[in-house]
Amino acid sequence: QVRGLCGTFTGDKRDEFTTPEGDVEPGVAAFANAFRAAGACPALGPGIPDPCHGFPGSRERAEAACAVLMGPAFQ
Repeated sequence: QVRGLCGTFTGDKRDEFTTPEGDVEPGVAAFANAFRAAGACPALGPGIPDPCHGFPGSRERAEAACAVLMGPAFQ
């Protein structure tokens, strides 16, 4: 029942990049762009930027958010 930027959580890696329209994208950039709000931010190109370079100082906040996703609530 899970679908979105966190994947489908079915254990099948082939459907992890399912877009809101139900299409399965082969690459990360096309998948991420499917969730992008038009005009809110630039579309991703073929290369994936390192988020730590674009948002210096946010590593600690990102690690805390990932710890929640990896914690007992999602096991």
